[in-house]
Amino acid sequence: MQTFRVEGRLLRILFYAIISGMLFGLFFALMSLGLNLLFGVMRMVNLAHGDFVMVGAFIAYVAYTHGILSPWLGLALVIVILGGLGFVLYFPIGPRLTGSYDPEMLSLILFFGVSQILEALAVMVFGNNPVAVGYHVLTVKPVNLLGQAYQPSWILAAGVSVIVILAVYGYLYHTRLGYATRAIMGDREESESTGINVHRVSAIVFALGLVTAGLAGVLSPLVIGSIYPTMGLGLTITAFAVVIIGSLGNPLGSILGGLIYGISLMLMETYLSTWSTMVPYVLLLLILLLRPTGLLGKGVRRA
Repeated sequence: MQTFRVEGRLLRILFYAIISGMLFGLFFALMSLGLNLLFGVMRMVNLAHGDFVMVGAFIAYVAYTHGILSPWLGLALVIVILGGLGFVLYFPIGPRLTGSYDPEMLSLILFFGVSQILEALAVMVFGNNPVAVGYHVLTVKPVNLLGQAYQPSWILAAGVSVIVILAVYGYLYHTRLGYATRAIMGDREESESTGINVHRVSAIVFALGLVTAGLAGVLSPLVIGSIYPTMGLGLTITAFAVVIIGSLGNPLGSILGGLIYGISLMLMETYLSTWSTMVPYVLLLLILLLRPTGLLGKGVRRA
């Protein structure tokens, strides 16, 4: 009887780690989606991706601290602010980068500078200390399932992530612009020769990439807790780990990569917590050694 109790307890712990990992993984899938979109359409390596997530988080924080808006309205603010910023940024830099001899390397250098600027501005405005966003759901009692308690904040973040991911999926597979976007992912020059306005589509995708990063930022306090101006670097590393696991350049690969990363992270947190910070690096090494193109590598367009 004692053996059955021990086995049951171990199964419940394993079940908890897997379910929690899936909830975390959906958030990480959303967080990395924009990074994958930009590379798939424009071959841009956005080293400032995590900093745009940070910007979204602080938009929600400002909405909360000023008492004028609910932090949830940060979702709408992010769409307007980062969407507009994406259009403004694309046209001065996008055509030059995509038409260059090495867009990956040049964009890596450019966005490294953008990352430093965003981080410096955030430190100047908000300081270096971590701050918290007052979501009311954080005070709600945990949800119990099979004797294990799940944080409602994780469930809510995962739910919103699924809605946004489905919206992006609908855009890619059920709209004319989405068909054009996937055609550009397949072959940019050929798409342009067929009459597709590649710069208009690329501008939309660039804005969409920043918006999804910002939306993940609004949700980030629900998953990772406090926010701070220098959080961008760690989030960028995590996002790269997720997209490389699934496939760099394949937006849907972010979903698979996010789930694998989230479950792996929670399993490590559960059984070997002191080693959990190594998860993104270990997964990156394994994928690069065993399957360099990612698990869905066939979806990556030709160089």
